[in-house]
Amino acid sequence: MHRFYLPPAQCRPPLLELTGREAHHAREVLRLDRGARVTVLDGAGRQFLCQVRDWERHRVSLAVTSAAASAAPSARVTLIQAVPKGKLFESIIQKATELGVARLIPLLSERVATRLDGAPAGDKAGKWRQTAIEAIKQCGQPWLPEVEEPLTLSALLARGLSFDLALVGSLQGDGRHPRLYFQQYQAQHRRPPQSVAAWIGPEGDFTGEELDLIRATGARPIDLGPLVLRSETAALCTLALINYELQAPPSDPSS
Repeated sequence: MHRFYLPPAQCRPPLLELTGREAHHAREVLRLDRGARVTVLDGAGRQFLCQVRDWERHRVSLAVTSAAASAAPSARVTLIQAVPKGKLFESIIQKATELGVARLIPLLSERVATRLDGAPAGDKAGKWRQTAIEAIKQCGQPWLPEVEEPLTLSALLARGLSFDLALVGSLQGDGRHPRLYFQQYQAQHRRPPQSVAAWIGPEGDFTGEELDLIRATGARPIDLGPLVLRSETAALCTLALINYELQAPPSDPSS
C-alpha cells in the first residue's frame, strides 16, 4: 500500500487532501485511480487508512476509512552527526529514520569539509527534511524525526545540552562498549534512559579539543570495535547498538 505524508494540522478526517509534491506523486507517478487504498502518515504518530475519492490537477481528495495512533517511543534518540561529503548525509538520514531516531543535528566540526552559511544552510536543511519525509513513507515510521539546520560545535554547545545518556564515538583508545553505559544507567536509576544522544565525528574524527568539549557535556566515549569505520558506518552501527539496548527485555532477577 502506498504511503503519503501530511502535516498534523492538515490531517482532519473524514476527508484529507494531498497537494503539491504528494498530489503529483499520487496522480502523475503512481497514477492512482478512484477507490485506491492508501495510507497517510502525519509524522506525529497517527496513521490514516484512506481511499482515493476524487482528484483535480493539483489536488487529490482522500476519504478516511480508519485511523490509528502509535505510542511515542519510550526513549528519544538524537543523532549529532558531523556532516560528511557529498550526499552521504542523506543516506544517514534515511537509515537513521528507519532506526527510529527522533532528532538529527548536522554538525559542522573542524574537520568537516562541507561549509554552509546563511541561506544555503537553510536550503540544505529543507532538502534533508524532505529526505526524512520520504524515509518515513518508505518504511512506515509513524514519527517524523526533526532535522535541524547545520550548527558549529560552539553554537550547539551554547544552547546547553541535556540527555539521560550521551555517547561519543572516539578513536582515542579509551572507549567502552555502549552496553556498559546502559547497564550503569539502569543500575543507578532503576530504569532505562529516556533520552539518548550519539555524537559521531567526521573523517579523521573530532579533534582532541572538540572531544574534550563534548565530554564536558557528559558524553561517554564508546568503542565500536578494532576497525576504523567510516563516519556513516559508525553512525548506523551506534544507532543499531542503542536500539538493541533500548528494546532489550528487562533481565530476570531470578536467572
